Amino acid sequence: MNKEKYYITTAIAYTSGKPHIGNTYEIVLADSIARFKRLAGYDVFFQTGTDEHGQKIELKAEEAGVEPQQFVDGVAAEIKRIWDIMNTSYDKFIRTTDADHKEVVQKIFKKLYDQGDIYKDEYEGWYCTPDESFYTEGQLVDGKCPDCGREVYKTKEEAYFFKLSKYADRLMKHIEDNPHFIQPESRKNEMINNFLKPGLQDLCVSRTSFKWGVPVTFDENHVIYVWIDALSNYITGLGYTPDGECGELFKKYWPADVHLIGKDILRFHTLYWPIMLMALDVELPKQVFGHPWLLVGDGKMSKSRGNVIYADFLVEHFGVDAVRYFVLHEMPFANDGTITYELLIERINSELANILGNLVNRTVTMVNKYFDGNILPQGELEAIDRELIELALATPGNVNAKMDELKVADSIDEIFKLLRRSNKYIDETMPWVLGKDETKKERLGTVLYNLLESIRIAAVLLEPYLPETSEKIMKQLNTEVKGWDSLEEFNGIKAGDKVGTPEILFSRLDAKKKLAELGGETEEAEKPKEEKKEQKNKKKEKEEISIDDFAKLDMRLAEVLSAEKHPDADKLLVIQLKVGEEKRQVVSGIAKWYAPEDLVGKQVVMVYNLAPVKLRGVESQGMILAATKGKKLTLVSTLEEFKDGAKIS
Repeated sequence: MNKEKYYITTAIAYTSGKPHIGNTYEIVLADSIARFKRLAGYDVFFQTGTDEHGQKIELKAEEAGVEPQQFVDGVAAEIKRIWDIMNTSYDKFIRTTDADHKEVVQKIFKKLYDQGDIYKDEYEGWYCTPDESFYTEGQLVDGKCPDCGREVYKTKEEAYFFKLSKYADRLMKHIEDNPHFIQPESRKNEMINNFLKPGLQDLCVSRTSFKWGVPVTFDENHVIYVWIDALSNYITGLGYTPDGECGELFKKYWPADVHLIGKDILRFHTLYWPIMLMALDVELPKQVFGHPWLLVGDGKMSKSRGNVIYADFLVEHFGVDAVRYFVLHEMPFANDGTITYELLIERINSELANILGNLVNRTVTMVNKYFDGNILPQGELEAIDRELIELALATPGNVNAKMDELKVADSIDEIFKLLRRSNKYIDETMPWVLGKDETKKERLGTVLYNLLESIRIAAVLLEPYLPETSEKIMKQLNTEVKGWDSLEEFNGIKAGDKVGTPEILFSRLDAKKKLAELGGETEEAEKPKEEKKEQKNKKKEKEEISIDDFAKLDMRLAEVLSAEKHPDADKLLVIQLKVGEEKRQVVSGIAKWYAPEDLVGKQVVMVYNLAPVKLRGVESQGMILAATKGKKLTLVSTLEEFKDGAKIS
């Protein structure tokens, strides 16, 4: 087992208000990486926290009528509450108002000043309060902040400056020598072309126009500018001090393996922070990953736009793991992702409830039904078994390869490939048919063993992303065989053990009801009544056909051999039919009216010569007929004295 050290940090959350789901995405992303590394055998330290100083916070506290410390205490507690709600496994939650952090920040500032990297001058230029950033006239975009687009104001004050320009060439060489230092690639190019090549300006690192900050020990009129204060948390949290008496955590875990930050603060983490470390003679982090934004529709989430969605609200309505799954799976590696209630509901229904939940439920149910919960040993394998087993054993390596590149969404896809293949394996092996034949019991036991073990492997791999769900699956399997080593062979499930009780992992959601509950409406509900009536009338209109057209139809009786839920559509059933000596597969939208087990053995009428089509990825070779009235539906089947294959004319 790998015992390498792994240190991961998030950008510390700014304590100006409650974090929305876009902010929360970052902590969940970092948590999934930290959990995966622990699963893979790494000794992980995961740090997060809050950034609590600056002019903006001083103004927010004044507006609230409280002292700044009281204000940040309340906001920091709320941020920590949200991080805990999301089941994140951080090892340290640092606050920049912590006494030990402030003391080390003062020492860092003094050291940089004493060695000539910080000097006093006068600043005159443009300042953006929300971003705590200074800009030259040429950096403004249409006279506004180039990062957030908000108003800036002209300021002139005495300040201390940090000599970024002194280290610019050294930083450029480091980036060139370490191509993965800034990721994704597009972010690296942005930093090089927009800042390093044009030339870095020395950075203003103190302020005199407000007091809510870490005081400069040797100049009482100045407080340390927020970026030196905030960025230092990554080493102060480990016990770094510039006097050489660094703590054991720093010696053990530094340099950081990855700083996980939003793309909007990439400049501070890939230019200012590494240069500060160079000046302190401290090794640079191995990688800074600037993740994309989670958008609502096509816009960035912000209170001013009125499109903010909060994590605790989503958890209340959908559950922790459903929200974790969505933000992790819907965010591309380098591009912005989108969240809408409709999309969240669709993912829960199609992927969590159908692909994952249905697979676990019906597998455990079949073991209880056919073998009273007992797990039979794996018998002789067929080619179809080996194909599933081969994929199951390859999946951990595939997931690991994606996680090495921080492609979390892609790593989840690798797990769901195994889940989809397992669902297909059920359709191919038809265990409900095997269960009717006493001579096939051994084969049925093998099929169910293969399913249980594939589910176990998937459950172990899902733990970093869906920790509660992974635990629930393992409980239903009634096994504690987990850990990376348990993924090397296809034998974690033990014959002779008993499975647990099947439980629903994710309930399917009625989109219209849920949207109404959330305060939204479906597009269909928002249509004018006149438009709906017109559409309804159009549906009723049918083109007349001739007797010759009718003669083209080849309708036959068929017997239902088996039926299963469609892997990707809750309204559809995949039905295996016997038509004379031939077998046909038909996909039919009758799941609302018929359970799969109710159909087996029924005689139905089918359109035999309908051209094959694919319905949600599954081929359908015909159509079975049904009668409807209002909300009722019944299959057409009145010729029971005839055998399957009989033609209808």
